[in-house]
Amino acid sequence: MTSGTATTPSRVGTSQSGLLLAGILLIAANLRAAITSVGPVVEDIRGDLDIGGATASVLISLPLVAFAVVSPLAPALARRIGIERALGAALVLLAAATVVRSLPSAIALWTGTAFLGIAVAVINVVLPSLVKREYPGRIGQVTGLYSSVQGAAAALASGLAVPLAGTTQHGWRLALGIWAGLGLVALAVFLPQLRRRSVPPAPGSPLAGGAHRSPWTSALGWQVTVFMGSQSTIYFTLITWWPSVERAHGVSAAAAGWHLFAMQVAGLLANLATARLIPRRPDQRLLILGATGLFVTAIVGQLTVPAASLLWIVIAGAAGGACIVLALSLFGLRTHDHHQAAALSGMAQSVGYAMAAGGPVLLGALHDSTGSWTAPLLVLLAVLVVQAATGLQAGRARLL
Repeated sequence: MTSGTATTPSRVGTSQSGLLLAGILLIAANLRAAITSVGPVVEDIRGDLDIGGATASVLISLPLVAFAVVSPLAPALARRIGIERALGAALVLLAAATVVRSLPSAIALWTGTAFLGIAVAVINVVLPSLVKREYPGRIGQVTGLYSSVQGAAAALASGLAVPLAGTTQHGWRLALGIWAGLGLVALAVFLPQLRRRSVPPAPGSPLAGGAHRSPWTSALGWQVTVFMGSQSTIYFTLITWWPSVERAHGVSAAAAGWHLFAMQVAGLLANLATARLIPRRPDQRLLILGATGLFVTAIVGQLTVPAASLLWIVIAGAAGGACIVLALSLFGLRTHDHHQAAALSGMAQSVGYAMAAGGPVLLGALHDSTGSWTAPLLVLLAVLVVQAATGLQAGRARLL
């Protein structure tokens, strides 16, 4: 096993290391806020643009399609311009796309959403590789920490969406566009890192420590990938349609938005708890099974006792928070070095988000055709069976 130090000089000084960690956390804060702010105001978007549920779900799934298309290309970008500069460029694109998405034009909405997805895709893939390189002995802890910040920002975005939309005549456009500022803050803090151009060698080169097995030809690689895709499908479907599920049972739009906020807070707490548990166990199978069981409880609860929707969304939030930390940690825990981690991350996020992109669209169409949320929620239970089966395999302590 190689350390990667031949190509990556070690950092000196706690202040420099602290600035790097602060930059990582602020970058992570941008990964979900621009996405979770859409669900609470999706009905406003539909009314303004006069679109159906299936079309609205395509808009929400567009970033996931970008994740699927761009994720395999992100490791090559990092090798070409450097890990830090790839992240910096993605932040610039993210802030610009967020502004474009909020302009008073339907074309701008779709174009900004697509480029926003491209930017987040690069960050999604490259950030776990940076964590693997800089914190090889604390992958679970650092991943949990940045997932918690990611969850906190997502919670604020979902909770504030409806209040922000009601403050000015710009409505939902302000609720979506305001998050460009978060990207600029992250860029400002991460800016000192851009002086470095730490370009990882191509996998298989001598500096990379020899050839490692490609995740594309590994059963373990596919198990991690399908687990990533399954939990992402559940998460993005819930943040897209759960407010609509609640509104169908008489919950107000504002209350549904704050329920989504509660979901994200529960996810944040689960992020931290899961990060502490990962290094204490020999493998991740029990954690994966427990998190999947929480998802099942939430969905079955919503089907049988919809009046307690706040309880169910909190349980779902805890499940999602645990699952995302586990999925991201597997990229580092199942690989030999950060080069291979980037390859597994690119594969898992490409295929996984292709799976996730279909979730909101298909379930939105299923709801439109049946007029009920029962059938879509039953489909999610079937997805959870796949998640449990692949997660139990991916959670075993072994390397690609």
